[in-house]
Amino acid sequence: MENSENTSAQEEPVTGVETTMDQTEKLEPLEESLETTLVDNLEEHSDEHLESLSEAAIEQITPEGEVNYETFSRPELVDMLEKAVAETDFNAIKTKIALIKVAYLKKKKEESLKKYETVAEEGGSKEDLAPEPDAIDIRFNDLFSIYKTNKAKHLEEQEKIKQENLKKKFLILDELKTLINSEETLKKTYDEFKTLQERWKEVGMVPRTEINNLWQNYHFLVEKFFEKVKLNKELKDLDLRKNLEAKMSLCEKTEELLLETSVIKSFKKLQKFHEEWKEIGPVPADKKDEIWERFKTATDKINDRRREHYSLIEGDQLKNLETKTALCEQAEETLNLPNETIKSWQENTNKINDLLKIWKTIGPVPQQVNAEIWDRFKSSLDSFFSIKKEYFDKLKEQQLHNYNLKVELCMQAEALKSSSDWKKTTNELIRLQGEWKKIGPVPKKHSDKIWKRFRAACDDFFNAKQAYFTNIQANEGDNLNKKLELMNRLKEYQFGEDKSANLEVLKNFQREWTEIGHVPMKDKDKLQNEFRTLVNEHLDKLKISEVELSTINFQAKFDHLKNDPNARRTISKEREFLFNKISKMKEEITLWENNIGFFAKSKSAALVKEEFENKINKAKSELKVLEAKMKILKQQGA
Repeated sequence: MENSENTSAQEEPVTGVETTMDQTEKLEPLEESLETTLVDNLEEHSDEHLESLSEAAIEQITPEGEVNYETFSRPELVDMLEKAVAETDFNAIKTKIALIKVAYLKKKKEESLKKYETVAEEGGSKEDLAPEPDAIDIRFNDLFSIYKTNKAKHLEEQEKIKQENLKKKFLILDELKTLINSEETLKKTYDEFKTLQERWKEVGMVPRTEINNLWQNYHFLVEKFFEKVKLNKELKDLDLRKNLEAKMSLCEKTEELLLETSVIKSFKKLQKFHEEWKEIGPVPADKKDEIWERFKTATDKINDRRREHYSLIEGDQLKNLETKTALCEQAEETLNLPNETIKSWQENTNKINDLLKIWKTIGPVPQQVNAEIWDRFKSSLDSFFSIKKEYFDKLKEQQLHNYNLKVELCMQAEALKSSSDWKKTTNELIRLQGEWKKIGPVPKKHSDKIWKRFRAACDDFFNAKQAYFTNIQANEGDNLNKKLELMNRLKEYQFGEDKSANLEVLKNFQREWTEIGHVPMKDKDKLQNEFRTLVNEHLDKLKISEVELSTINFQAKFDHLKNDPNARRTISKEREFLFNKISKMKEEITLWENNIGFFAKSKSAALVKEEFENKINKAKSELKVLEAKMKILKQQGA
C-alpha cells in the first residue's frame, strides 16, 4: 500500500519542480540532526579519546544557560546522572547526560594525571599507575547502562512513531492529489488545502531516509495545487507577500548572525533558520531570486567562517601534535640517561615530571593519532618509573641490610657502655666506630635515630670514663679501703668442716676482690701479694687439693667475664683449647703407660721407668685440673 502510494506521487517528474517552485532545495546541504549526532558520539566516547574531543563540539550541543558540569566533582556528577536517568522525558535529558559523561571522564583523567605526579615522586611502577575502578566508577557505569537500555527502548518507540507519521504523511499526499483533481468551489478547495497544510506541519518526525522524498513530493503537489485551482491573483499575491516578509525577516536574522562572536552558536541558529525557510511558502516571482541570493549569501559567509574556524582548530591540533612528539622524544632521551646515584635519579625524575606538567598544558591533537601519541609518551613514563622502582627496591634492600648491621653494632656498644675496663673497652668501641663508618647508608627514616642510639652508647662509656679518671684518686682510695676491709673479713672468717662450702667461700672472697676496681699503683703489688698469701694460708689449713686450688682462680677469671660482651667468644676459645690439650694429654699418658712395659729389669731401666711413672703421675694431675676447668666452662654455658 505504502509503496504504491509513493509510486503514484512520483508519476510526474520531480526534476521539473525546480523551475516552478521555490529554490529551497538549492541550499547548501547542512549536517542533518547535527546535535543528535554529536550527542550520540559523546555518549560512545571513551576516556582515552576524550583528549581529542574539541571544546567546540561540546559547546555546539550545550544549550544556552546550561550549567558548566566541569565545575562539579565525580560524586556530584554521578548524583546528577542518577536524577537525569530517572526523568521520563528522554529528549530533555539526552544532551544533559552526554555533557555529564564528558565532564566525568575529564575529571577522571585529571585525577589519573595527578596520580602520575604523586607516584612519580615516590618511585611508583607501571602497576601503581594502572587505573582501578572505584565505587564511583561502578555506580557511574551502572547508571549509564540503565540510560543506554532506556535509550534503546526510546529509539525503538520513536521508530514506531516515525513509521506511523510516515503513513499519515502518505495519506495527506493522497488527499492533496484528490484535492487537486476536485471540482469543488475555490473557497472550499482552498480551505481544505490550508487544513491539509496544517495537518502536514503537525505530523511529527518520519524515518530519515524518507524525509527528502516526502518533502519533494509535498512541494511538487503544492505547486500543482496552485496551478490547478488558479487561485485568484489577490489572494495569491497576499500569500506571496506574507511569505516574502517572513523570508526577509529570516534574511535579517541570518545577517545578524555575522556579528555573533561564537561560531558554534551562529551555526546552530543558522540550522534553525534553514528549517524555518523550508516551511515558508513561495514568494513573488520577481523577488524569488533576489531574496534567495540574499539568504544564501549570508549563509555562505557563516559557513565560510565555520570552515575557517575548524581549519584553525585543525592547525592548532597539528601544532599540538608536533609539541607532544617533541615531549615524547625528550622523555625517551631522559629514559636512556644513566642513573647511578640517588641524585641523578632525582634530577631525571624532575625532568620527567616537568615533561608531564607541560603535556597537561597542551591542547588536543587530531583524534586519529591521539591514542598513539599518548601511548608513546606514557610508555616512556612507565618504563622510567619501573626502572626507578627496581633501582630503589634494591637500594632499600641494601639499606635495610646496613640498618641491621648498625643495630648489631648498637647492641655491642650498649653492652660495653657500663664496662669499667677502660682500656680494653675503649679499643673495642673505637673498633666498632671504624666498622660503623664502613657500613653504607640506612633507610632515611631510621638514619638519625640509629646514629643517636649508637652515639649515646659510646657517649655513656666515654663520659663515665672521663668522670672516672677525673676522680681517679678518690676512686682508687675508696677501692684500697674496700680491699683492706675484705682482707680483714677473710682473716676473721670462721670456716666450717664442709670442704665444698669452704671452697665456695674462698671463691666468693676472690670474686669480690676482682670486682673491686683499681687501687693506687704504689699499693697494687703489695696488696695483691698479701691477699694471695692470705688465700694460700687458708687453702693449706683447709687442705684443699691442687686441682681445687688451680680451679679457684680459673673460676674467678671467668666469673669476671660475665659482663664482657666478648665473653661467649672467649669461653668458646678456652674450651676448644682445653679440649685439644686434654685429648693430647690422654694420648701421651696412654703412650707412656704402654712404653713402661718394654723396660727390662735392670738398674738403669728402673731409673727410666721411675722417671716415666713420675711423668705419668704429673700428667694425670694436670689432666684432672684441665677436666675441672672444662667442667667450669660447661657450667658457664659456653
